[in-house]
Amino acid sequence: MKLLSQLLAAWAAAPNPSPLPPPPYTGPDVPLLNLVEHTDEVQPGSAFVARVRTGSDGHRFIGQALEKGASLILAQHPAAELGLTVPDNVAYLVVPDTAAALAWLAAAWYDFPARSLTVIGVTGTDGKTSTSNLLFAVLGQAGLKVGLLSTIKAVIGGEEEPLALHVTTPEAPVVQSYLRRMVDAGLTHCILETTSHALAQHRVTGIEYAAGIYTNITHEHLDYHGSYDNYLLTKARLISQLKPGGVVILNRDDQSYEQLAASSEPLAVSRLTYGIDHPADVTATDITYSAAATRFTLGTPQLETRNAKLETPITSPLVGTFNIYNMLAAAALAYHLGLDSDTIKAGLERVTALSGRMERIDQGQPFLVIVDFAHTPNALEKAIQAVRGMGRGRVIVVFGSAGKRDKEKRRLMAEIAGRDADLSILTAEDPRTESLDDILAMMAEGCRSQGGVEGETFWRVPDRGRAIYHALTLAQPEDIVLICGKGHEQSMCFGPIEYPWDDREATRVALDAFLTGQPMPDLGLPTFCAILEVTTNPL
Repeated sequence: MKLLSQLLAAWAAAPNPSPLPPPPYTGPDVPLLNLVEHTDEVQPGSAFVARVRTGSDGHRFIGQALEKGASLILAQHPAAELGLTVPDNVAYLVVPDTAAALAWLAAAWYDFPARSLTVIGVTGTDGKTSTSNLLFAVLGQAGLKVGLLSTIKAVIGGEEEPLALHVTTPEAPVVQSYLRRMVDAGLTHCILETTSHALAQHRVTGIEYAAGIYTNITHEHLDYHGSYDNYLLTKARLISQLKPGGVVILNRDDQSYEQLAASSEPLAVSRLTYGIDHPADVTATDITYSAAATRFTLGTPQLETRNAKLETPITSPLVGTFNIYNMLAAAALAYHLGLDSDTIKAGLERVTALSGRMERIDQGQPFLVIVDFAHTPNALEKAIQAVRGMGRGRVIVVFGSAGKRDKEKRRLMAEIAGRDADLSILTAEDPRTESLDDILAMMAEGCRSQGGVEGETFWRVPDRGRAIYHALTLAQPEDIVLICGKGHEQSMCFGPIEYPWDDREATRVALDAFLTGQPMPDLGLPTFCAILEVTTNPL
């Protein structure tokens, strides 16, 4: 239990004060059991937070929270304005933004654990999870006690925990609880994958970052942010949360560089850059690719540190230019922490695979099959380019585009596939409550705009399992089948229901069926019976 007065006092005493100070309060000093925003989690003593989200408003559930015994209501509107009568033994706090207030209360609840950690934020459109895992390996190679909170999992003291379905950065109380567990486990560093939604929705507000790494900022989440400029400004918030003396690591080759660099200028933070095409502190030269490995020379031409060799050869099984950028980003931060080139090399090279990232599936088939998380236009383009250099055959790509998300992305991704791949299979990827037929129709137009012919160069196959199977039937020896969009994820959303789904397992099942001459089995998606066969006619 925590007393409200204690939380407010800790909030007010934060060393880097929030732009949202705690509200003045003279009501009852209530003991609190937990911080919740869903009424089904309210117990006697709970603090109920009336969150305001796109399409939902928690204020209409305050009455239910009071009936279930909530001791604190955190709201953006006075009780009288909502027509509510608040019992004398219940605290009612009005704040400008309940999400921000929740973040600071959560940080105070767990005694600001970020202050006891070197917190490294990794953000960007693509490459966040890969960069986080590479950096985790490098810091571990150096013997540092490091924790990880990424899209895929949380790692604390050698123990791994999967995160909830479709989680990017968890909500503030969950993030703070993980940070507290890391401190209690004796860890000194934390790598925190930090999404634009996390920054915009205050999931990481109240955290003092020692470093921020930017991978790239391309077309994504514009349905939420409204424009690329707004998206970039949201991403730049991570720089403003760096503690004095912190460092920002920027991709010198990315379109976001100039604006992010300008954002860091007035702050008391340092800046390191990495890149391939432009002069940077950490660079890659002598790059060669093969199906089995990526080789390059890690250079530090502009880095002033006695621990850095001017040139360090790197051989990694991770393929593609985008993974070189991820390795450079991790190396730049490692150099900032004072690690030497040999340790960085060993850490980078020990990462042999990343879950659902360019992951090869081999059941003995005479062609290459790869599962990748690429679900943005930039990532799809880079994934196709990467596999193009891995073989002499055609590239057959299977992908979809999510419902209730950025609609422009559907056309862009289909155009990229129509331009860069040889054959494309358009299929489901979390259609949610949107019409899958409508999503696929938009994607088909994107393929046609690049000269694609339905039934010859691209197909619409609503069921994702059938789509993967169909791609296998098209493949010839030395072709590459690239299955994009889901990667490590463990479910697919149709309507309000999350159906169990794993692209890697589905691909293994499809390959087993294909290699034994059997039809694709039903893997439980509601689309399986939508069609019985794939024809050359529009579906």
